[in-house]
This record gives sequence, C-alpha cells and structure tokens, in this order.
Amino acid sequence: MLRWLIGGGREPQGLAETGEKLLELNGHTQKITAIITFPSLEACEEKNQLILTASADRTVIVWDCDTGRQVQKVSCFQSTVKCLALLQRLDVWLSGGNDLCVWNRKLDLLCKTSHLSDTGISALIEIPKNCVVAAVGKELIIFRLVAPTEGSLGWDILQVKRLLDHQDNILSLVNVNDLSFVTGSHVGELIIWDILDWTVQACERNFWDPSPQLDTQQEIKLCQKPNDVSIHHFTWDEENVFVAVGRGLYVYNLQMKRVIACQKTAHDSNVLHVAKLPNRQLISCSEDGSVRIWELREKQQLAAEPVPTGFFNMWGFGRVNKQASHPVKKQQENATSCSLELIGDLIGHSSSVEMFLYFEDHGLVTCSADHLIILWKNGERESGLRSLKLFQKLEENGDLYLAV
Repeated sequence: MLRWLIGGGREPQGLAETGEKLLELNGHTQKITAIITFPSLEACEEKNQLILTASADRTVIVWDCDTGRQVQKVSCFQSTVKCLALLQRLDVWLSGGNDLCVWNRKLDLLCKTSHLSDTGISALIEIPKNCVVAAVGKELIIFRLVAPTEGSLGWDILQVKRLLDHQDNILSLVNVNDLSFVTGSHVGELIIWDILDWTVQACERNFWDPSPQLDTQQEIKLCQKPNDVSIHHFTWDEENVFVAVGRGLYVYNLQMKRVIACQKTAHDSNVLHVAKLPNRQLISCSEDGSVRIWELREKQQLAAEPVPTGFFNMWGFGRVNKQASHPVKKQQENATSCSLELIGDLIGHSSSVEMFLYFEDHGLVTCSADHLIILWKNGERESGLRSLKLFQKLEENGDLYLAV
C-alpha cells in the first residue's frame, strides 16, 4: 500500500520545522498523480485545511490536514486522473484523465467531455474568459466552462480550439504572467503563447539539431539526443525564466531577451524540478538522486566570448545568422552576463529525486523514488537561531549579566 506523508497543520510544528511526521494519510493503493489545496465546505462549522489527491488507482480523495481524516472519496473514474485544477472564481474543480470532468465542492459531477485520448490530459491551467488549457499528447486544447443561467439547466464544457504547434508530447505547461503561458515538449520545443488570443508569441524548435545556416559560435549546442533536451520544468521571477532542459539549467532574462547563464550539465541525469530561492539562488533535483543549489552571479562579458543566444531566441523572434552576428557581438561587448555557480550539493537520496518543497522559514523538503522524505536546514541560519536562543535563555536566568 502506498503511504503519503505530510507535514502541516495550523501551527508550523512538524515536518517543516523539526522533521517530525505529523500525519500519515492512508487511502490510495497506487502512486499519487496530483495534489491541490481544497476550500472548506461552507456547510461545515470547522474551517479546516483540506487537500485533494488523485491517484493511479482511479480515485480522488479529500483529506482533512488537521486530523488526517479522509473526508470524501470519488471512485467513478474510468481512467487515471493525472492532473487537478481548482477554479476558485467559478467555485468548481477539474479532473483530467482520458476526459475532462467538472465538479463542485461537494464532489458532485457537473459535466464532462467525451473521451479525448488514451494518453490522457497531462497538465491543466486556468486562463481568462472562463477557459482552461489542457495538454493532451502533442496538442493543447482550449475549453470554455459555461455556468448555469436562467436559460440553461446545468453546467457545460465546450471545446473552443485545438493548438497543433508542438511536434512531440507536451511535458510542461505553466502560466508565467498575466499575458502569456509557456509549454515545453519532449524534444525540446518551447513555445510562448498569448493568454488571451492563444496565438504563438515566440518559439524555439529542435535547438539541439545542428543546422548549416546557423553560426555555430552563436548557438548553444547541446547533446543531440532528444532525451537530453526534454523540457521537464519551468520556474520564473520578475526578471528571469529558469528552465530545466535535459541535464542542464538555463536562465533567460526577459528584459535583455537572451540567455544570461547556463549549465549544460548541471546534473548527470535529467533535471526534474527547479525552484527559485532568495538571494539570486536556484535549486534543482535530478534523476541521478542529487539536489543542488546554484547562485546566479554577475560577470563582465568579454568581447571575444559573446553570450550564446540560440536556445531562447524565440523571445527575440528569430535566430542569429552569420550576417547578423557582427552587430550582435558589438552590442554584447560591454554587456553584463551571469554565471550559474554551484554553491551546495545535498547528498542523502539513493534514487531519483522527483520534487521538493521550499519553506522560507523552515528549510527544504525533498522526496524521491527511494520512499524517503528528507528535511534539510540552512546550517548558518540554524546556528544563528541557536545562538539567539542561548543568549535569551542566559538573559532570562540572569547568567548573561553575571558573565559580563
């Protein structure tokens, strides 16, 4: 039986602070495929924190995080539910498998689509105009949710558009801001979409495949195996987009419209998850079992070493060719570039590290295929906290003044 562990509750005492297991939620019989927070039912007097989990056992369960109690369970799915999405404004939630289902908070099925694909929906995001984007194999499908009105009896879900620009299965789908969302595929296609009209703003395809018309000194060259260029995960801040591409990490600056730093072999195997930390730091984990912390540092770019731009040229709407290389070099002669420097290597897992959660005040929690959940602490911060508590204790006992 698969067991799922969580550290939580109203008080920050448990996994995120001490590593102590607070609750063990038993209910699913196969691996968990999706998890989201869930609003409490208005009819309930106690407003406890709820979560919703989906599993390969074709069930969805609502859990009470304060007690570990299983609140409700849905077992009517015909396929594995691979993703969940909460639409708070419409007060509904969605489940994506071989079809797309719309549910209310009482777990009543409101409406569903017909069978979409045997591969199923791999990712879901909400976009404006009561619409959602579903990644189904190589396609993106735009659905519009229609709420009940005086002239209609119930909910409906309409297929509005199919976007067929990807050439391989879509692995990543995220909103990056109020204007656009991004998708990444198995063979390294990265496409930027307009969030309102669903048109392609920019794209980069098969950047790993050498092409004779490209200036090889201007292009980022990666290993030419498709597995090494799969885009597994994105994260971002106000200035940069951070992308896990195969074994590497790339930092693209939105204002400068080019890659400002990269580590082509950040790990020995595929990078599965990345997250932004404070102080210009980035954390990544990999199939090789490693968890690494990086720092984005500025450096003066030399004129003889122009910053490579090929990978993310979709932001600049085109690649650099030989004719344009000279002015581009000139513009970059005095440009400030950055480097990703390895500042920490967390060794503890013996198998693929699937993902992690970062708690700014309490540390980092990693989980892996070896069934371990490890809590990591910032040693410098913890040392300072211990020293502060020691001085506070001495002051309370009067020993501090005696020592002085």
